[in-house]
Amino acid sequence: MKDAACRIALLPGDGTGPEVIRAGRRVLEAAAEGAAAPWTLEEYPAGALYYRDHGQEWAPGAEQAARSADAILLGAVGWPGVSLPNGDIAGAGLIFGLRFGLDLYANVRPCRLYPGVRHRISGKWKEVWTPENVDFVIVRENTEGLYTPVRGALTRGGATEVAIDTRVTTRKGAERVIRYAFDLSRRRARGAPEDHVRRVTCVDKANVLRGCQFFREVFEEVGAEYADIQREYAYVDAFTQWMVRNPEHYDVVVTTNMFGDIVTDLAAVLQGGMGFAAGGNIGAAHAMFEPVHGSAPKHAGKNEINPFATFFAIEMMLRWLGDRHGDGRLTRQADRVESAISKVLASGTARTYDQGGTVSTSDAGERVAEAVRSEGRA
Repeated sequence: MKDAACRIALLPGDGTGPEVIRAGRRVLEAAAEGAAAPWTLEEYPAGALYYRDHGQEWAPGAEQAARSADAILLGAVGWPGVSLPNGDIAGAGLIFGLRFGLDLYANVRPCRLYPGVRHRISGKWKEVWTPENVDFVIVRENTEGLYTPVRGALTRGGATEVAIDTRVTTRKGAERVIRYAFDLSRRRARGAPEDHVRRVTCVDKANVLRGCQFFREVFEEVGAEYADIQREYAYVDAFTQWMVRNPEHYDVVVTTNMFGDIVTDLAAVLQGGMGFAAGGNIGAAHAMFEPVHGSAPKHAGKNEINPFATFFAIEMMLRWLGDRHGDGRLTRQADRVESAISKVLASGTARTYDQGGTVSTSDAGERVAEAVRSEGRA
C-alpha cells in the first residue's frame, strides 16, 4: 500500500452534507498539492434526496464502490418527509447498511476542546472547561444493542397497539469493542488529563439490565489482560453528570450502542458543540468517518454550517489509513491537517455562526486549506 494510493469514497448525502464535504474536499486537495497524494477521491450521490428523486438510496454502482473503498467519508443523511415504504428514514441505508454490511463494530468519538473554541451554557459563552481538561474518547458498540433489526409492532384495525424493540448483547460484540477501547488507551500517550493515568471506564446500567451485567462481565475478563490500564465502572445516569463536572478524569470510555449514542452527543458540549464532533465507524478491514451533526435541514443551502467536524473526521480517517497500511505518508498528512486545524481555531479567525462568528462554511474551508498549505511549506 505504501506505493499505491488509497481510494477514499465521498458520500456527501443530504442537507448540509454536500456543503461540509465540499469544504473537506478542499482541505484534502490542499494537502495533496505539490506531491503525489497517497489517496484518490471518488464522489457518489446517495441518500434521502437521491431516493426522493430516483426511487433508490444509491446511485447505480455507488454502494459497491463505497464498500470496496479503503475508507469512506460521509456528509449526512436524512431529509424531512422523505421516508421508505416501511417508515424508516430514507438514507438510513447508507449509515446502517454500511455499519452492518462492513461490520464497523466500533463507533469512536474523540472529545477534545481546542484552544480558541468557545462553548455555551444557558445561551451564554462560558469558560467552564478549558483545553487542558477535555481530552478523552468514547468508544461505542456499533452493531448490536437496541439498534439491531429485532423489532416489531402489533397493529390491529389500522392502529398500532404495541411496539417492541429487543436489545441484543453478544460476547463477540462486547469483547471486540472492549478490547478496542483498551488498545486505544494503550496508544494514547497522555492518559487522562487530571493524572495522566491510562484508564478505561465501562459505562452501563448493570444495576438493572442483564445485558449490561453481561457487558460488564466481559469488560472485567478483557481488562484483566491489560495490567497497565486502570479500569473502572460507572452507571450511565451518574456518568452523564460526572463527565460534565469532571471531564479531566476520563481517558477512554466504552459503552453499549444506545447509551453511547446519547452520551457522545452530550460530550459534544464539552468540545464546543456538534460542529466540532467527528466520529469514526471502524471495523477490522473497513472504516467510515463523518461529522455527526446530521443533515441539519434548517441550515441547508445557507453556507453557514460549521465544517470543522468534517475536518476532524478527515484527520481521523487519514490517521486510521496510515495505521492500517503502515504508511507514514498518511500519518504525516493527518498530523499536518490536525496542526492546521488547531492553528486556525486558536487564531479565532474562522468562527461560524455557532461560535458567535460570521464566517461561512466555504470560507472556513478555505482558511483551513491555506493553513494546510502553509504546514507543507514550513
